[in-house]
Amino acid sequence: MQQVLTGNKSIKISEELYRVAKWTAEAENRSIAGQVEFWAKIGRAVIDNPDLPVDFIRDTLIAKALNRSLAEPFMPE
Repeated sequence: MQQVLTGNKSIKISEELYRVAKWTAEAENRSIAGQVEFWAKIGRAVIDNPDLPVDFIRDTLIAKALNRSLAEPFMPE
């Protein structure tokens, strides 16, 4: 078991989940705790919205976290 610190709380997770979270967090520029939290948000959103595709939910959460000042306005062709 590994402990992941989130703010002033810690949770215990399996070594396997920790390893995958660490690898994914490095690839996506998140902390390990941030990665686990992101996965939890996706899981909660999937449960709350079973008719939506997981990829759509993931991409929506990523888009919501982006800096809006960097966004380009939609321009129909």
